[in-house]
Amino acid sequence: MSQTYEFQMAMTCEGCAGAAKRVLGKLGDKVTNVETSVENQKVTVTSSLTSDELLAELQKTGKEVKFIGAV
Repeated sequence: MSQTYEFQMAMTCEGCAGAAKRVLGKLGDKVTNVETSVENQKVTVTSSLTSDELLAELQKTGKEVKFIGAV
């Protein structure tokens, strides 16, 4: 079952947002939706994975990331 999670991520440009989408995109069908907002510094992810698993993937971008909560 999928859940939607929100993360705060240090993003300064669309390139940063693209990095988040790329690492999450490698998870295939375990991630069903990714929305990024550079302005709000947020990444919203709908996935069957846990928030900890998603956080670990987002940290691979090298950006500062923290879990905000489930939506």
